[in-house]
Amino acid sequence: MSERKVLNKYYPPDFDPSKIPKLKLPKDRQYVVRLMAPFNMRCKTCGEYIYKGKKFNARKETVQNEVYLGLPIFRFYIKCTRCLAEITFKTDPENTDYTMEHGATRNFQAEKLLEEEEKRVQKEREDEELNNPMKVLENRTKDSKLEMEVLENLQELKDLNQRQAHVDFEAMLRQHRLSEEERLKQEQEEDERETAALVEEARKRRLLEDSDSEEDAAPAPPQPAFLPNPNPTAILDEGPKAKRKMESWERSVGTLGSRPQLSGLVVVKKTGLDRSTPQSQLAPTLGTVKNGKAADPAPRTPGTSSLSQLGAYSDSEDSSSSN
Repeated sequence: MSERKVLNKYYPPDFDPSKIPKLKLPKDRQYVVRLMAPFNMRCKTCGEYIYKGKKFNARKETVQNEVYLGLPIFRFYIKCTRCLAEITFKTDPENTDYTMEHGATRNFQAEKLLEEEEKRVQKEREDEELNNPMKVLENRTKDSKLEMEVLENLQELKDLNQRQAHVDFEAMLRQHRLSEEERLKQEQEEDERETAALVEEARKRRLLEDSDSEEDAAPAPPQPAFLPNPNPTAILDEGPKAKRKMESWERSVGTLGSRPQLSGLVVVKKTGLDRSTPQSQLAPTLGTVKNGKAADPAPRTPGTSSLSQLGAYSDSEDSSSSN
């Protein structure tokens, strides 16, 4: 079975490669390639800007009769994106760059021009020093003097910066500390003000709530006490009991509303103050008339009752028995 991927081809014994007809192509043949704009350019026809990196379908050809150190130079044809005008540029292997040829102008060439000028001046100097030894000495002297001036200027700038940029670290720390203290103090004052404002607001709110509650709360009418329906038989039973209790109390003590029956038997206990008082001072008091009526011969102490007089009587009997 033959190989699926043929790597070697069969050449017959009578194969002669010189007999194969060659395809004759023109030397200025153009190829379609895909490329990006190598630099920023502006179209001369419509003024459209074409920026670096924009992609084009370009035609490439080899420039005739232009070679740099055996390297061919290629030319590219592109079309403006706005007016479709043709723009051409070619390679520059000497400067590893591209050269604008037709249809547009290259932008931002200041840096490139400066580099070219520096290279030209350096080349002229090298050519001059190559044939004149005295020129070499002069150039070296000028370079040394220029270097010394540059160093002196640099030293002056350093001294000036040191004089003007004198930093007092203690003052900086002191100022930082003071600013920190002021900030803390200000924050504390603000907190106190906020706290006082909150307390005042809460107090006002509480006062308003109290006043509203007082206005809303009206005095409620007294509710009558709920009395259960009395039992008629219970009332009949309680009547004689109360009457009997009252009679027993009157027999033992006397009637509270009228003059007590045992008031004549009660003797008021005399204190030391009453013994020292003469009878002449007590006589006018016995005969005084109050509200147009004669006063009682035995004046009663206001607020005294039969029970208190009974107690005084019992004390007098005890004292008499002891005598």
